[in-house]
Amino acid sequence: MTEKEKMLAGKLYDPSDDELATLRTRAHNLSQDYNKTYETEDDRRKEILDVLVPNRKEGVYLQGPIQFDYGIFTTIGENTYVNFNFTVLDCAPVSIGDNVFFGPNVSILTPLHPIRYEERNMFRKENGQMTDREYAKPITVESNCWIAGNVTICGGVTIGSGSVIGAGSVVTRDIPSGVVAAGVPCRVIREITDEDRLN
Repeated sequence: MTEKEKMLAGKLYDPSDDELATLRTRAHNLSQDYNKTYETEDDRRKEILDVLVPNRKEGVYLQGPIQFDYGIFTTIGENTYVNFNFTVLDCAPVSIGDNVFFGPNVSILTPLHPIRYEERNMFRKENGQMTDREYAKPITVESNCWIAGNVTICGGVTIGSGSVIGAGSVVTRDIPSGVVAAGVPCRVIREITDEDRLN
């Protein structure tokens, strides 16, 4: 397996691999290019996103600034809105459904590191290059969710359709569909019911 294949399969991989380093650099540069655009530069923004996040549907709006580790491993459904300071470390696949709302300062973080520092610390490979040990778990945000501001979603998590994640939450485990959840760590508070309708 290549290091990219290992990474996407959730196995330990070498992030200093040339192919991965090239893909990351491209995504980081494209993120920076996007962040330098004005909101009125629709054509330029689309041109950048067509390379950075090609797996997205119609009606996706990324306010910016944004930061993707790879971009190409993220899928975004239609009519999804992303507010300021959106970070996606997509070392494993990230799947975002349709009609998802993201508040400002949301981070989607698939990478994981060993718990023991002896296995986590940087080390020198035989060729003299420094690297570390990493693995990653996919993240899914299903359709019709609202992820409020300053939420962090950790690797291996699925957030069920129609759920609301309260501001400042750290999501470390799966959240079912149709609930309000919040906290550090994020926990289900209650189901969403007809009483939540505006009128």
